[in-house]
Amino acid sequence: MVVRRIFSSRKIWAVGCLGVSLLIGLMIFFKTANNSSITAVPFFTSGAVAPLSPSPSPFPFQELTIPFLREQKYPSQLNDLSEITQNQNYTSYLTSYSSDGLKINGLLTRPNGEMPLGGWPAIVFVHGYIPPKQYQTTQNYVSYVDYLASRGFVVFKIDLRGHGISEGEAGGAYYSSDYSIDALNARSALAASDFVNPGKIGLWGHSMAGNVVFRSFAVKPEIPAVVIWAGAGYTYQDLQKYRISDASYQMPPADTPRLRKRQQLRQLYGDFSEDSSFWRQVAPTNYLSDLKGAVQIHHAVDDAVVSIEYSRNLMSLLDSTKIAHSLFEYPSGGHNLTGSSFTQAMERTVDFFRENLKN
Repeated sequence: MVVRRIFSSRKIWAVGCLGVSLLIGLMIFFKTANNSSITAVPFFTSGAVAPLSPSPSPFPFQELTIPFLREQKYPSQLNDLSEITQNQNYTSYLTSYSSDGLKINGLLTRPNGEMPLGGWPAIVFVHGYIPPKQYQTTQNYVSYVDYLASRGFVVFKIDLRGHGISEGEAGGAYYSSDYSIDALNARSALAASDFVNPGKIGLWGHSMAGNVVFRSFAVKPEIPAVVIWAGAGYTYQDLQKYRISDASYQMPPADTPRLRKRQQLRQLYGDFSEDSSFWRQVAPTNYLSDLKGAVQIHHAVDDAVVSIEYSRNLMSLLDSTKIAHSLFEYPSGGHNLTGSSFTQAMERTVDFFRENLKN
């Protein structure tokens, strides 16, 4: 039996910012005697809570913060569409777009038949963790894309940077903004096309992409609909509390820019702390009062990779907001929500997108 748990709170959520601003911008770097490594010495004032606003001057890893990402532009457009398959419901194309100057590839499906006035509703589909070199555009998440595409949506399943033959390095989701930037540029590319309604573009994310799409939502609060399957990493405290157990994860080599940046980030700011102004600006849950769209989450109780407590914890925060939100719990299906849970989750996902994208 499927357990259904729905929340739809309309309470007014208000956050007060008390105390003095936390000073974080002073970072002093000293080279060691052999000039081969760098030591970072941070200086902080104690006992203060910083406001959730950008620092007046650049600081290390500022690009991770929501205020910084909100100030950026995401201009992109789809490149040529190369048809690969067609069925009675939709036509599939290989295409690409630009993100941070990189060529990002993706699989785009477009419904057959007469286009609605103003364009089709669309979904930016962000995949979960797959070893980057094993990822394949036309093979991963095929059944997910088919289900959504057969119901009248343009679906753009993007190959995040460094995956498949997309340019760039796979920078990871939680401690880099790269994937959120890719998702936001994909949204812009769809909005610039002549067959998508720019006001009817939602986001769908699985596993690590729960973090990717929810951070993207915090950056662009006007996004009308966000669906997350088995996601993780919203408050950043949850990452420390619940962890992730993914046997497929492959640690990047020690000499990669990704690992070096992660080590420097930890050296500068340490692990997440809610007392840190920097980390408070990274966590998307500190910007819930701005969000205008709706959120739907699906998670199996028996998920052995990402604990369902991530989703339950996020729901408890959304309960104190005006954001329309719901969580569907499934007794089985595992991390990928397979079997009967897949069909139920997909039906609910389609209904949600139809309602919130006004299809």
